[in-house]
Amino acid sequence: MSVPRELKSNIYSVGAIDWDRRLFDELIPLPDGTSYNAYLVKGREKTALIDTVDPTMTEVLTKNLNQLEVKDINYVIANHAEQDHAGSLPQILDMYPNVKVVCTQKCKGMLMDLLLIPEGKFITVEDRETLSLGDKTLEFIHAPWVHWPETMLTYLREEKVLFTCDFLGSHLATSNLFVTDEATVYEAAKRYYAEIMMPFRATIKKNLEKIRDLEIDIIAPSHGLIYDRPEFILSAYRDWISDEVKNEVVIPYVSMHESTKKMVDYFVEALIQRGITVKQFNLSKTDIGKLAMALVDAATIVIASPTVLVGPHPSVVYAVYLANALRPKLKLASIIGSYGWGSRMVEQIKGMVPNLKVELLEPVVVKGFPKEEDFKALDRLADGILNKHKEYNIFKSEG
Repeated sequence: MSVPRELKSNIYSVGAIDWDRRLFDELIPLPDGTSYNAYLVKGREKTALIDTVDPTMTEVLTKNLNQLEVKDINYVIANHAEQDHAGSLPQILDMYPNVKVVCTQKCKGMLMDLLLIPEGKFITVEDRETLSLGDKTLEFIHAPWVHWPETMLTYLREEKVLFTCDFLGSHLATSNLFVTDEATVYEAAKRYYAEIMMPFRATIKKNLEKIRDLEIDIIAPSHGLIYDRPEFILSAYRDWISDEVKNEVVIPYVSMHESTKKMVDYFVEALIQRGITVKQFNLSKTDIGKLAMALVDAATIVIASPTVLVGPHPSVVYAVYLANALRPKLKLASIIGSYGWGSRMVEQIKGMVPNLKVELLEPVVVKGFPKEEDFKALDRLADGILNKHKEYNIFKSEG
């Protein structure tokens, strides 16, 4: 559901709020739903629709356009080919037969493949090319790999509005149009960055640089709320994509017969006693999005697992695969856990994280229930992490 609302004169939000969606791409948890934002820009001579909505919400988009009595659309700006933003294009082309789809050359090919849009319907644009609507000018800024290779941003020059599609967005269903509660939106935007954008951190740095000199009054993404204080989200992203890490250790773990749990409990206390922040996640229960968020800032990850058929527990395999795919800016890693009769867990986990450019500290993997010498080894690992955090100048004593 949603209703059309005006951002600025002759600029309307016409997308859809999806209150009930709880999983995205059959992978990403959506604890607070999401939205598929689309924007109508009426110029003196031409009208443009910027992005569409997920196919499940096409009826909401068409209802909003009819409510605004939109008789003609000249252009649909396809910032991104993914179906949650472009999926209603076929229906819009049916409603407005003369419309042209404006996108990058790469996006054109993807839309032809994904949605079977005829080739004659497209206008492709180069980086920084412009399109006039009469009294309004759209400037197209190529921004590949945020988070697909064909993505672009659209800047409405006269009104200083930047339409960013997935970039700078958040999965959040709310009746508000603009950000009113920055703390809530920060949490949702960080989750969104962690789950979707973090693997492209280096490229995002370059794309943020491309918009650095733009005068921006409003940032209008295609998920979540609109930012009428752009510096709020821009400064958050500058922090997240920086190389700076915090005095934090993330511990994803599973325990089958309490041996690994006993080690985790002891190790967490040892880290706390040394003044290190710990974020602990029981993988049999945790929201995987929370784990991804914790990886955004942490200096260290310590993976804790029992041995299953000489390898790590399957839940740990999934978490390790996720960490490798997300490519967080971790500096250090280690492994703790237990086995009954044999283990190749350390070698297998090390082989699963080629994307993590980390220093591996001495693992602590014990046979059976941990004993006094094993707890001493955990103390040595905690000392090693503390010393490394001091070397990175991220340790701050509370004394």
